[in-house]
This record gives sequence, C-alpha cells and structure tokens, in this order.
Amino acid sequence: MTAAISIRSLTYRYPNSHRNVLDGIELDIYPGERVALLGPNGSGKTTMALHLNGLLPIQAGSITIQDTLVADANLADIRRRVGMVFQDPDDQLFMTTVGDDVAFGPANLGINPPQRDLVVQDALAAVDATHLAERHPHHISGGEKRRAAIATVLAMSPDIVVLDEPTSGLDPVGRRELAELLATIGATQLVITHDLPFALATCPRSVIVDQGRIAADAPTIDLLSDPERLIQHRLELPYGFQLRAPGA
Repeated sequence: MTAAISIRSLTYRYPNSHRNVLDGIELDIYPGERVALLGPNGSGKTTMALHLNGLLPIQAGSITIQDTLVADANLADIRRRVGMVFQDPDDQLFMTTVGDDVAFGPANLGINPPQRDLVVQDALAAVDATHLAERHPHHISGGEKRRAAIATVLAMSPDIVVLDEPTSGLDPVGRRELAELLATIGATQLVITHDLPFALATCPRSVIVDQGRIAADAPTIDLLSDPERLIQHRLELPYGFQLRAPGA
C-alpha cells in the first residue's frame, strides 16, 4: 500500500539556531490511519507538521504525499490534499461569518457560487455546525470555533487532515465531542497533542518525537502503558487517570 505520508531523512534548522529542530525524521503513515504525534515542548512536532503542506521549506530530506513530492512546483496540489487545523482557531477564522470562512477556500479554487454553497453546507453539516453559518466567528464558543476551523479544512476535501493541539482551550464536553467528530472523518489524520487521554481515545497509533527524532512508534495503548518511557520524554497521564483500551 502506498503511504499517505512518507517522510525520509527530514532535517530542519531555524535561522540563527545552532541545532537541528528536526534531525533525520523517518515516518510512514498509511491511508485512513489516525496517528497521534506526541512529545515534549520544542521536540519538533509542529515544525514537522508545517512541512507536510509546504508551510516550511524542506532543507534536507523529502516528503511524499501519496504519489506527489512536496516541492515548490507541486504546492497547489499538496495544499489541496493536506489540510491543516491550527492550534488557535482564530488563525483560520477571519471573515464576517463562519459560512464565509468555510467558503473562502473553495472560492479560491474557482468553484462556482451554487456549488460552493453546497460545499459549505456539507462541510458544516459534517461537523454538526450548520447553525453557525451566519454567526460571527468571534462570537461563538471555543468548541464551536474548533468545529468551524475543521469545517474550513473539510470544505477543501483533503485526503489528509493535520490537527495541532486540537483540545487546547476545550472543556471536557468539548474534548469528548471533538473525539466523536474525528471518528467520523474518513481522511487520514495526524493529531499533534499533549493530551494523552485524547490521543488514546482518537488514535490507535502514536509516534513520540523528541529532540527532532522519532523516539517511539507503537500502538497508543502500549506507549501509554509504559510509564518509564513517558517520563523519559516528559509525557505524563493526568493524576488518577485509569488507563484502559478504548471500548474496554
């Protein structure tokens, strides 16, 4: 099976830095997988994700999305295939209504207004946010903003959805609702998170990144059942959390 995401020897150093924030990353993610990307602050998780649709240039190594190399000549195609949901929904919601935000991407693709309206309706319905279409994005709750931000990505019909700290700012009900929502999205998903229970609830597989390298890659339940490994990479389950496999 062709990997949805194939990363080879990916290395990156920010300007004026004396160390590589990514140091030879090797990773394959297959179509339909939901994979959590775990690791301490500064480990390179978000930097890696920003390479997947060309938001950061590749300095060394390569990334292939399905059968297409991430390169300047292919960025329009890559950005259609890979949708990024940023940590702060306000980075994606800037129009006067949620519906206009969701329509922004399809409009840039040249989709005609009647078809665009259908795309917006479908994207909002997919995240159970049809009622938000006429609302101002700054006048809705954090959970509603998160749904709206995901809808802006789904409107582009991506093959891969990357979510950066999607539970940030959400209350427990919002976290549960988001987990249920992600389970309904058929696209391949990469979820960057410090929220280990959320990773367990949403992602059968997890990858730990530390010091710019892949430190572990295994079923999420196996990684979270290894307290010594978690401590080694500055990861910790919430106090009192009872670990059990999803559905158990």
